[in-house]
Amino acid sequence: MNEEQYYEEIEHLIKKNEINKKVRQVEENHDLVTTYWNIGKILVEAQGGASRAKYGNELIKKWSVKLTKLYGHGYSITNLKLMRKFYTIFQKGPPLGDQLTWSHYKELIPVKDENKRNYYINLCIKNNLSKRELIREIKSNSYERLIDKPDKIDVIVLEKYSITTEMKNPIIIEVNREIKSEKDLELSILANLSYFFKQLGEGFTYVGHQYKIVKNNQNYYVDILLFNIELNCYVLVELKLRSLKKEDKAQMEFYMKLVDEQLKKPFHNKTIGIIITKESNEFIVNFVGSEEIIPLSYELEML
Repeated sequence: MNEEQYYEEIEHLIKKNEINKKVRQVEENHDLVTTYWNIGKILVEAQGGASRAKYGNELIKKWSVKLTKLYGHGYSITNLKLMRKFYTIFQKGPPLGDQLTWSHYKELIPVKDENKRNYYINLCIKNNLSKRELIREIKSNSYERLIDKPDKIDVIVLEKYSITTEMKNPIIIEVNREIKSEKDLELSILANLSYFFKQLGEGFTYVGHQYKIVKNNQNYYVDILLFNIELNCYVLVELKLRSLKKEDKAQMEFYMKLVDEQLKKPFHNKTIGIIITKESNEFIVNFVGSEEIIPLSYELEML
């Protein structure tokens, strides 16, 4: 290999490591938020219900001593009380750990008015607010300054996007070359985009391929970036010449978040993803929307 090829190998390894690091951060946050919610649930149940907080405080004091010795100051009396409060506020179901961090929730827990709290939650979801940006919105009385406040504000339920009922299954992709690599598959799709769009459904437009997105001075490349006019959202396409792995969904969700942060406008719906993978001799189109992956098979047809 020449100097440039060696550099590309190094850059590939670094990029892979950075992606995996971000993926782990997303997964760790989801686990952390879910764990704290469940701890709060157990604390409430152990004290005999939310009305017996005084008894619960004694339990928290006793258990905090044990947990702090074992796992450090993250399980102080104050933090355990916060987890209990966290559960009592969001006890209808586990919170949105894939969209809001524990740092977000710590700022939201003191907000007593449910409408007001839901307003700020929705603001975070719609605009991907950081903790600092959320604090700024709360301190600026963003909710109080609303001209027309709804009588009831519910937390946004993310749509489980569909790509219209006209989608074919299997999806046929015309190719004019032998597919030996992900690059071959990418070039075949790009050479027949109009047909590919018709297979996927209505409203698709091409934005770019190997589309570069920069985050913290690190470059990330989306194999193919599309936009769907009907769904009013960006659609990412990632290509894998192997079976679908857990980290593929996590990587796609990371890319989707980057697009939502940097390309998505406030009037756009949240980005969705398509992961094309290979199972034995068959290729599969996997749609990544909210929490689920929807697999559809497709076939390659030689021209």
